[in-house]
Amino acid sequence: GLLPDLGHEESLEVTAIHSVAGVLPPNQPLVTRPPFAEPHHTASAAAVVGGGSRQIRPGAASIAHRGVLFMDEAPEFSVSVLDALRQPLENGELVVSRSESTVTFPARFLLVLAMNPCRCGYHGSRHRDCTCSPDSVRRYWQRISGPVRDRIDVRIQVEPPAIASLDAGLAAAEPTRVVAERVLSARERQLKRLADTPWRVNGEVPGPYLRRHLMPPAATLGPLHEGFRKGVLTARGADRALRVAWTIADLAGHDAPTQDDVAEAVSHRLG
Repeated sequence: GLLPDLGHEESLEVTAIHSVAGVLPPNQPLVTRPPFAEPHHTASAAAVVGGGSRQIRPGAASIAHRGVLFMDEAPEFSVSVLDALRQPLENGELVVSRSESTVTFPARFLLVLAMNPCRCGYHGSRHRDCTCSPDSVRRYWQRISGPVRDRIDVRIQVEPPAIASLDAGLAAAEPTRVVAERVLSARERQLKRLADTPWRVNGEVPGPYLRRHLMPPAATLGPLHEGFRKGVLTARGADRALRVAWTIADLAGHDAPTQDDVAEAVSHRLG
């Protein structure tokens, strides 16, 4: 509900993928809204990244192209399935190889992972006792490998809300329509800024171009340099935090990221 409609070229891309995958509704010849895919945590690698014994078909990651791939209970997915997402998160494509053929599917999606803090769900809770051992909690978190975590840009820990908080939140929450207008405005700023490039949004911009042509003023980069100096940000993490800072600036209507925008991006990165 927050994402703008697909452009014409994007609609053709998504429609072609859905047609090959066999999920295109018969009464909908053209997909115009960003797709949403939600594979179950028991899904196989072929179901998520694509495959098949005779005919290679796209999986949920490609069906979510230009939309959202939501993976609930992320640590319950096979480690090999999660690690297979490293390639599309980096370059927006999935290469599926079999003995007789190799197929490349587009797979540029927004990845949303959700997970409990441990198997019982109460690690760190102020209201319930966790029954998991420290070693069990550590193993649970390690099911999402370091390289995959390094490709997650925004990390938010959510506490179970009280009834009063729910009521207050509902009363104060912005309607989806209002936030969607802000997102559309931010997307338009990105399209204008990237008009002479092959990219449409901040998340597609490669690191070298980002550092060479979209580097904010040095005075605003203190939080980024501090995180890199302390070792809590990798080189890839610094690039990804910088992309998020640009998106925060676009949502706020800034011409370039401010120091507060960069600090917020780093904070989201570190969780």
